[in-house]
Amino acid sequence: MKIALVSPYDFAHPGGVNNHISALEHQFTKMGHEVIVIAPASRPITTFGGRFVPIGRPWPYPSSGSVARISLSPWLTSQVRNVLNREKFDIIHLHEPLCPALCATVIRESNGKNVGTFHAVDSRGYTLWWPLTVMYLRKWFRKIDGKIAVSKVAMEFSNKHFPADYTIIPNGVDVEHFSQDVPPIDEFSDGKVNILFVSRLEKRKGVNYLLKAYKRIKREIPDSRLIIVGPGTRWSKKYEKKAGQNSLPDVIFTGRVPHSELPRYYQTADVVCCPATGKESFGIVLLEAMAAGKPVIASNIKGYADVITHGSEGLLVPPRDEKRLAEALVSLMTDGALRQEMGARGRVKAQDYRWESIAIRVLECYSEVLNKRK
Repeated sequence: MKIALVSPYDFAHPGGVNNHISALEHQFTKMGHEVIVIAPASRPITTFGGRFVPIGRPWPYPSSGSVARISLSPWLTSQVRNVLNREKFDIIHLHEPLCPALCATVIRESNGKNVGTFHAVDSRGYTLWWPLTVMYLRKWFRKIDGKIAVSKVAMEFSNKHFPADYTIIPNGVDVEHFSQDVPPIDEFSDGKVNILFVSRLEKRKGVNYLLKAYKRIKREIPDSRLIIVGPGTRWSKKYEKKAGQNSLPDVIFTGRVPHSELPRYYQTADVVCCPATGKESFGIVLLEAMAAGKPVIASNIKGYADVITHGSEGLLVPPRDEKRLAEALVSLMTDGALRQEMGARGRVKAQDYRWESIAIRVLECYSEVLNKRK
């Protein structure tokens, strides 16, 4: 099968959607399919050899409390048309298929064998400009033959604006990568209890509440440490400044960490904390921590509650509540046996999200679309 995987986002910047596409490409290629990734790129992408086609120049655009780097160029049609005419794909799989401008252009120019995966749980564009977008987007939505949502909450959001039959196929995790037996980070292996946060340092990820919670924790557990792993944003300096103003010792900001090094950070952690305030369709970091055998403290929001069962693989706490967050963290940090039990259950559950299994489910969706078209 010849498959196009289309991303609206700058492929030079790692993110949930682009990582999802990379994992599918890897699995499909191993299975013997011919896969080409199409996306805007701010710098050359060599990961896929000649199987990456850059289209469009990405620009930063505020979206859902984050920054989406998408191509807003109106001059994409001829490039897209040339690629589709040349490659003659069996399936065109678009991620965030209604995102401007690349995905919408691909849908418009495609021959109709389209699958769309909906990742988002919030988009002001659907509501702020609704009278205009309804006329534009619904026209192209009808050209999507197979509709996938990565979670129940993502399906509910998409179905609210674009009613249809969706198949829920979640994100996956590279179990072998994150469960490998690697040594922890030497400088953090000094007997202190380590809390690990892994994500972009954006306001909606809840770092502010984690810092407030850690101030409480430090009074109860002096031999503790907070390790914050993630690429910097405009909020990074504010968080570092806040930690300094509150005289919080043992708060480590590592910046971006290579994917190859992440397993060592998970092995360094005693507890992994994900205190996002909302707008999360899924919890990829939760899966990574579970695959590494680590218990998770996470906000009780829909995207996370679909992954973590409270009291089993970790604990869910109300978002934006630093007191409850601190109490939950202390309860695990002071109970090594419970941490091990939860970590073991998480490792088992992570097996359900192996990319090999997820890729097979996506291929089944492709087959349904192709058989229906025939």
